[in-house]
Amino acid sequence: MSMRIIFMGSPEFSVGCLKSIMEAGHEIACVYSQPPRRAGRGKTLRPTPVHAFAETQGLEVRTPVSLKSADEQAAFAALNADIAVVVAYGLLLPQAILDAPRMGCLNIHASLLPRWRGAAPIQRAIMAGDTETGVQVMQMEAGLDTGPVMMTARTDIEPEDTAGELHDRLAALGAELIVKALAAVEDGKAVFTQQSEDGQTYASKLTNEETRIDWSQSAKHVCHQINGLSPVPGAWFELDTPKGPMRIKALGARIGRNDSSASQPGETLDDQLLVACGDGAVRLTRLQKAGKGPVDAQTFLRGLDVPVGTQLSALS
Repeated sequence: MSMRIIFMGSPEFSVGCLKSIMEAGHEIACVYSQPPRRAGRGKTLRPTPVHAFAETQGLEVRTPVSLKSADEQAAFAALNADIAVVVAYGLLLPQAILDAPRMGCLNIHASLLPRWRGAAPIQRAIMAGDTETGVQVMQMEAGLDTGPVMMTARTDIEPEDTAGELHDRLAALGAELIVKALAAVEDGKAVFTQQSEDGQTYASKLTNEETRIDWSQSAKHVCHQINGLSPVPGAWFELDTPKGPMRIKALGARIGRNDSSASQPGETLDDQLLVACGDGAVRLTRLQKAGKGPVDAQTFLRGLDVPVGTQLSALS
């Protein structure tokens, strides 16, 4: 058996789910994705990763800026889908859209709900110091990530996991889980459980103000900030060089030791990028100069000397 499915997604996280659904033999009635946006130095219009992949597969792609109009809702309903699968689509779905597929809309969300409802659950989980997260398939309803949960896949968050690494792991889990969920729906064996009223947190969008490193914070806080914002948008500090201040992104860190009671937050404690914090120290393991690619710490130091006692910029 196979179902007629509308797939709704935009970023790279969603592509694996679409692939898995197709490989399972389901019919993709249409793909909905965010409209192409201008990017790069030439500011050329670029389709989303889901849009680009869908076109290589010969699938119809629709990119409305909104689903609120009666015409858009009628066009969606006319697809006569059995079910819609929504994975990081980026638009709120009006009730008319939620009601159109015969079996409703399933959503894949990258957290253990009700923790980290919202836009940035992967980054927020690392930044908060969570030790576990996962992906869940839930029935969509009008509220933001409030629907009843059908299936869960869990994974540990390791101390040095970056958001990029966790993203890839969760994307793979989601691609496996959605196929199992669709099979359960087909067989009439889907069971949904209402989310708990306790433990609700909101994964708000990341802001520019959160990306500058404040070395006066604890080493744990700084380490979680760096890893949680890697690879994008990237946590950053400034380093004085003979050519003037240089903005550096820190894209990887682990907890170190600060045995010096006289050190100041932001001061390097050795020549290998061990940096003092308000409590403890962090060792920077991956960095990126403006306009350059990310490199490991050893490669970075071959091109720029950072001796012991160097003061990295603090939040001001």
